Amino acid sequence: MSAVLEKPEQKPAARSGRWIDHWEPENPEFWEKSGKKVARKNLIFSILAENLGFSVWVLMSIVVVSLGSVGFKFTIGQQFWLLIVPNLVGATLRVPYTFAVPKFGGRVWTTISAGLLLIPCALLIYAVTTPGTPYWFFLLTSAAMGLGGGNFSSSMANISFFYPEGKKGLALGLNAAGGNLGVAITQLVVPIVITIGTGINLAYAAVIWMPFIVLATACAWFFMDSLTQAKPDGQSYKLALSNKHTWVMSFLYIGTFGSFIGYSFAFPSLIKISFVDYKGWVALAFLGALIGSVARPLGGWLSDRIGGAKVTLVTFVGLGLGTVGVMLSVDVKSFPLFFGSFIALFVLAGVGNGSTYRMIPAIYSAQTDDIKSAKRQAAAVVGIAGAIGALGGVLVNLVFKFSLEGSKTLTPALIAILFFYGACVVTTWWFYLRSRVFARVPSLAYAGV
Repeated sequence: MSAVLEKPEQKPAARSGRWIDHWEPENPEFWEKSGKKVARKNLIFSILAENLGFSVWVLMSIVVVSLGSVGFKFTIGQQFWLLIVPNLVGATLRVPYTFAVPKFGGRVWTTISAGLLLIPCALLIYAVTTPGTPYWFFLLTSAAMGLGGGNFSSSMANISFFYPEGKKGLALGLNAAGGNLGVAITQLVVPIVITIGTGINLAYAAVIWMPFIVLATACAWFFMDSLTQAKPDGQSYKLALSNKHTWVMSFLYIGTFGSFIGYSFAFPSLIKISFVDYKGWVALAFLGALIGSVARPLGGWLSDRIGGAKVTLVTFVGLGLGTVGVMLSVDVKSFPLFFGSFIALFVLAGVGNGSTYRMIPAIYSAQTDDIKSAKRQAAAVVGIAGAIGALGGVLVNLVFKFSLEGSKTLTPALIAILFFYGACVVTTWWFYLRSRVFARVPSLAYAGV
């Protein structure tokens, strides 16, 4: 650590804790001698905390499927609102969570955000063990689960400062994938845990995470570090907000991450509602989130080599084809085609998550020679795009809700989603792959966009 820390008197005033003042990841000698080890350590504990954030965030996706079995009879519309609310809260929290990193430091904020996950767990235990719990309390519990959704932006913004530009794609891909895996872990473990003993014990769905939350909180406090240069300051946010690429990338992230998280919340319920004879397959819904999470670093890795825009374009074309597959499965009542098409959607959304996030630092680095400013703007965009992208999950579940309530089928929702993917294809090509764009800003192609 001595090779990384400056002298105590050079630390920022009124600061305490594990702060690192001197950080040069772009310096090969510094990186190999001490930077890589410190960055890897912070990445590991960031993944642990973020993984639990996702686990708690999507907890209701499994709980809602079993509520009827323990005496809580809610309509399809009410059930989907229990899926929409945590998505909405998580998306909203992503911007302030990004601001929290420069305010408190990555170490302290990871500790706080991990500890807050105990709140929704406690609320869920009360809700499912108290007879006659009103619907509004379940909505409150779902909203509290949204706390886990904010962790992503603060974690990604924090880790982005630890790694050099050439290794950022894989590092952010691993960080995000480790977090996204929380969805798969929840959807794999919770259906098993709640059946331990006699009947269905939904309280176990919350109890199981509490020791791990305490562990992640302690690890963040005792082992993580904060970088004094990790400051996406107000000026950086102003520059980011006035940059058209911030909004373009936010739109594209709705299509990638919005798809991943939206499908993750909805998939178990869609299986139960659309294919009643196959409701036992809900236990395998975790495969979608699992494979999609594993695919995320692949998207970052491919983008480092062939360019994020190319990977993103192909991803959206594939998402469109996958959506057509789901439409056909609903029309011909083929569950294998339905399940397989959704797995493909998860894989492609995961790859797209990695490629779009890799595009962000490349775009801002290509627009200025000021490396620090570019990194701070990119960190700001991580929070903005992360929040807007997560709202895509809200939209996905809303269109499913209205489609099932109105026409009793998924087809109208899938048609709307297909048109959206088409718009994403056109947007990606228009802004990042047209030859005249590269003629005007040639560095974009070189930067890995």
